[in-house]
Amino acid sequence: MTPSIWQLLIVLVIVLLLFGRGKIPQLMGDMAKGIKSFKRGMTDEEKKDEANIEKKTDEDK
Repeated sequence: MTPSIWQLLIVLVIVLLLFGRGKIPQLMGDMAKGIKSFKRGMTDEEKKDEANIEKKTDEDK
């Protein structure tokens, strides 16, 4: 069962009433910052892992 357009519209109206028009962009901005921070953390971990692998291969030689 997929939601109809009317059900989606009602949910949208309820969300707007609960959070207000000003809060939603702020929430989306905070969510975007969180996603960027998560991606940055993942990239940092990958770089650390690569450095550790290179270090171990250099020690083996």
